[in-house]
Amino acid sequence: MTPERLGLLWGVTVFSGAMAQALAWLSGLPAVVLLLSAGLLIGRSGLHLVDPLDLGTGLETVVGLLVSLVLFDGGINLRLPGDALKLTVLRIVLVRLVIAGAGGLLAAHWLAGLSWQLAAVYSAIVLATGPTVVTPLVQQIRLKPPLGEVLEGEGLVLEPIGAVLALLLLELVLGNLHGWRELALGLLQRLGGGALIGAACGWLLAAALARIPAGSASALRLQLTLGVVFLMFSLCEWLLPESGLPASVAAGVVVGRKLDSAASSLDELIRQLAMLAITMLFPLLAADVSWRELSPLGLGGLACVLAIMLLQRPVAIGLATWGLDVSLSEKALLAWLAPRGVVTAAVASLFAIRLEDAGVLGAGRLQGLVFLTILLTVGLQGLTAAPLAARLGLVQPAASSEAAANAAQVVAEAVQ
Repeated sequence: MTPERLGLLWGVTVFSGAMAQALAWLSGLPAVVLLLSAGLLIGRSGLHLVDPLDLGTGLETVVGLLVSLVLFDGGINLRLPGDALKLTVLRIVLVRLVIAGAGGLLAAHWLAGLSWQLAAVYSAIVLATGPTVVTPLVQQIRLKPPLGEVLEGEGLVLEPIGAVLALLLLELVLGNLHGWRELALGLLQRLGGGALIGAACGWLLAAALARIPAGSASALRLQLTLGVVFLMFSLCEWLLPESGLPASVAAGVVVGRKLDSAASSLDELIRQLAMLAITMLFPLLAADVSWRELSPLGLGGLACVLAIMLLQRPVAIGLATWGLDVSLSEKALLAWLAPRGVVTAAVASLFAIRLEDAGVLGAGRLQGLVFLTILLTVGLQGLTAAPLAARLGLVQPAASSEAAANAAQVVAEAVQ
């Protein structure tokens, strides 16, 4: 690929993402829906201006580093005050691991026609809701607490688990793993090892940042943070592939806890960079979608995704919140709002390349089904989340949300 072509790829991608964000600001439509539409327009399904495969092996590196930044930002902002809230998130995670894992497997095989092996990989890939999609929606809708925290916490915990599990299932399909015992051991190694490395790096980073005066050296704090996060992610991926995702979340959680309110200035800078990463990643990965891969799925693929959205998710939420202090309206919103995000798209794109290189039949159908899941969940749920939340009375008044933001800013300035 020529340097000129590479520059055009990034220029078109970033410009289309920026235009989607501007249109979302002007129209009030969910930004994630417009970002996804922008990717379809510039990619293989539209004008053919961008093909992510032109990046070659660099695609995995770029996507991995940007995703690590997004997950680190999510970890910093993860707040689950109170044991009841932690219990709610934990129960949702555990129940969905079982219900979503089994339900996605059966739906993908029986309805979409994937083989059992690829259906298992699909089920793991779409296991988690995407914090890259949920967080902007929660902020735009102004959900009453603690619904936003529950949705973000669920996504941040399940995102690394789903990605690691999908990788190990892929290795099992390709014959690089032998048996479920090796799969379980690999899952524990990557999740546990990544979390430990991330916690250690987060502790060291927080200790270093605490010695730098806030405000006066914000650029240095940001540069140091990015250097540590990117190096940590790269080392984790080198030692244990896919362990960089849990490491990024763990590092963010530790930094957010140790710096507490003093992290507000850094948090704002990281959030802006994370939004820039989302603006770049969503159109880039959506550009890889081809109608040729979606059309063969037919009604079976559509039925598979709708079964996950309308049957699997409500059952899982109903079981997970049984006996908890969660109102019926809150259960209804939790049961509906579960869009898939950037990590899901990234994993699908990279796995499809590996499966095609290995000569595994059905790799295109797997990628097509994953992107159909993203398109339907982001499109339908993204467009209906705000009206549904308002109808259920789960939206904060604009004045109260602005007052809370002003109060948080006053506290941050006082601390500084």
